[in-house]
Amino acid sequence: MKKHFALVFFLAVGLTVQAQQGGISFEMLNQIKQSYQNSASDKAIRNALGTNGIDQLAINQANRANFDTHFTYKVKSIGITNQKSSGRCWLFTGMNVLRAQMINQYKLDGMEFSKNYIFFYDQLKKAYLFLQGINYTAKKPLEDRTVDWLFQHPLSDGGTFTGVADLIQKYGLVPADVMPETYASNNTSKMRSLIGLKLKEYGLQLRDAVSKGTKASAIQQQKTEMLGTIYRMLAINLGEPVQKFTWALKDGEPKEYTPQSFYKEFLGNDLTNDYVLLMNDPSREYYKCYEIDYDRHVYDGHNWIYVNLPIDEIKEIAIASIKDNTNMYFSCDVGKFIDRERGLLDVNNFDYDSLMGTTFGMDKKQRIQTYASMSSHAMTLMAVDLDKNGKSKKWMVENSWGMTGYNGHLIMTDEWFNEYMFRLVAQKKYVPAKVMELLKQKPILLPAWDPMFSQDN
Repeated sequence: MKKHFALVFFLAVGLTVQAQQGGISFEMLNQIKQSYQNSASDKAIRNALGTNGIDQLAINQANRANFDTHFTYKVKSIGITNQKSSGRCWLFTGMNVLRAQMINQYKLDGMEFSKNYIFFYDQLKKAYLFLQGINYTAKKPLEDRTVDWLFQHPLSDGGTFTGVADLIQKYGLVPADVMPETYASNNTSKMRSLIGLKLKEYGLQLRDAVSKGTKASAIQQQKTEMLGTIYRMLAINLGEPVQKFTWALKDGEPKEYTPQSFYKEFLGNDLTNDYVLLMNDPSREYYKCYEIDYDRHVYDGHNWIYVNLPIDEIKEIAIASIKDNTNMYFSCDVGKFIDRERGLLDVNNFDYDSLMGTTFGMDKKQRIQTYASMSSHAMTLMAVDLDKNGKSKKWMVENSWGMTGYNGHLIMTDEWFNEYMFRLVAQKKYVPAKVMELLKQKPILLPAWDPMFSQDN
């Protein structure tokens, strides 16, 4: 026993000495400190940063002149939506694409669909997806990468276009006033946290049931009962989804609809088969199809399967769609170089280099590889400004942050688009035949923790 204790003691001491030898010594620290001269300019910056944010001091005054708001082509849309304190930008964006279509088709003064209605099913379906994932991985150790990821991500209010497609195709749509927003739908964090906590508890129970050899039929019944609890939690927070309602166009005759019949009559888009999901990811080979595991909203739905294209080819598709008065689901890394007050996304908005006395030199590929940049927010791409040669100069998106930015919109320079745009969903009729051929490939399956897996919120 004494020999064992001595071995452990000396091993611990050895590791401590090794750590000390490999750490920052006082001599090394003195060398490091030489980089900060505490000059007059250093003092001025230090004093300013003591009471001001970095972005405030890094504003590039040379880029503050009034920016051009003219666009060569612009899809008509009326009204601005507000996701408030929720991660549902993916849902707002998908519905904003559809509401613009309905406004233009029926010459309406405005139209908005209920996000709360679809969000209820989104959360219920994601809960089942988690339980199924836990069921299938139950024999793997908790330390397994997939199991670990599942327990870290039991439920999210973020999402992608695949959720828009799978949920609306199955459950239809209803007008906003048929199932209005609630406090919980506008402020999702607490509800999502509590449901996620319950799902983690259920996940451990499922793993235990599998380890004891419980029959599959009994486990399925157990999952059904678990979802009953989740359904109640959703119902008391969001209300139960409407089954039938009466509605009419302005000056039209009221008619009874189901959510599915309403969608079929006024829109009817085949969201699953008539759209192509495009990505600009320079960290992976172009002209290949990729699929991200568990990147879906419903168990029986579709993972995010996309074609990876150079940015210029994505721009050509986007321009063709906007010229034809059709806006698109678009997502990007919206937090980078954003001037929220003016509603401008421009890589020249802030001069961090001069303020910090260094450069930030990673390109788009390197930022993706190091998790420094990824798709974080979805918006509706609806305008482009072209030069005399038909090349894009700037773009505009309809946002879902209420009346912020440029009248509820964000304008982005073409350079910013190059660096921080990631996803675009376009109708097939705007996609070249050579790109459509790529969809015949067997997608390369990527794990759920891939750097490009990020649900827009």
